[in-house]
Amino acid sequence: MSAFGQVKLVAGREMSTRVRDKGFIVSSVVIVLLVLGLMVFQLVSGSQTSTSTIGVVGGTPQVEQALVRSGETVGVQVEVTELADEAAARQAVDDGDVDAALLGAAGDSPQVVVQDSSDDGASAIAESAVGALSVATQLGQQGVDLQPAPAIDFVVLDPEADGDTTAVLVALLGVVVLYGLLILFGQFVAQGVVEEKSSRVVEILLSTMRPWQLLTGKIVGLGLLGLAQLVTIAVIGVVGALALDVVSVPSAVVPTVVSVVAWFVLGYTFYAAVFAVAASLVSRQEDLGSVLTPTTLLLVVGFIVSLQAAQDPGSTLATVTSFVPGLSPLVMPVRMAAGEAAVWEIVAAVLVNLAAIAVVVRIGGRVYSGALLRTSGKTKLREALAAERG
Repeated sequence: MSAFGQVKLVAGREMSTRVRDKGFIVSSVVIVLLVLGLMVFQLVSGSQTSTSTIGVVGGTPQVEQALVRSGETVGVQVEVTELADEAAARQAVDDGDVDAALLGAAGDSPQVVVQDSSDDGASAIAESAVGALSVATQLGQQGVDLQPAPAIDFVVLDPEADGDTTAVLVALLGVVVLYGLLILFGQFVAQGVVEEKSSRVVEILLSTMRPWQLLTGKIVGLGLLGLAQLVTIAVIGVVGALALDVVSVPSAVVPTVVSVVAWFVLGYTFYAAVFAVAASLVSRQEDLGSVLTPTTLLLVVGFIVSLQAAQDPGSTLATVTSFVPGLSPLVMPVRMAAGEAAVWEIVAAVLVNLAAIAVVVRIGGRVYSGALLRTSGKTKLREALAAERG
């Protein structure tokens, strides 16, 4: 069988084995539910309008209108409730029936009753309304004919700012999914290597193929499976967001999703090779954690930096780490979504990652070849390289 056929055979075996794995199925369902849950939460929270109930003693239509307009200026829907007297107002506030009570709004000594000093939202609305009424009254006494306030025409100087914000949020969500998938499929690669070594299956496999074919087949098979999972999640997320009207700027979302998928390919190839090489140095599942910890920590660092990049995508830390292999797949999508990454930076980051992957696969392949048949105890990197040369 040709080398391509050997790689294809191993890739197909890895895909068929893992697609039936309970961990893979559960993780896929959990991630999809998480994405849908976040969209539903965003839809519900975005549809809720802030409201405030204000009681009025001795109110007039002008007082009610002033309160409603005062609330509109701060984005609060005001509900006005008529109360009989001051005692009823105090009781309504104490019972929580109203957020605040306004007494004597049209007089010289108006009062605002609140439960405690932290209830400043409703009291501020009432204070603003009293001020507006006072000004209107004084102007009316001077014979000034008041006209309704003109409608305000808002001019947006940077109409793309909303799109950038939405894209950054989508990129951040994509990085969370990307982080989880890189760890999950890196673990799959590592566990498969150790299982084959501990069961001595690797000896049978290497009698019919070369070590690099086995390593390539594992990386390709699980990579295609991970890519299919990520694309499925991305499609569900984009379609769901557009259907629920969670995202209002689809042109800013689709390129971001595509970039996350593309960076998954680079990130997965890098980490899969590292995880496989690290796993080949041990022969028991119990020892797997110790050799995978450094690589896992690198992923954690990349995830933390990506969160920082979402806050300040133009910072020195975000800029530098977006070129570091292993970190850039998590950081660069956020910078790209924020519009902070120039074209030459993206190209340079991709080339640096491709070069790093070539180095890791070349050196890692030698370590993998030298350590694979050592099925007892741990193997040092120097011993694995020496065995491969021998």
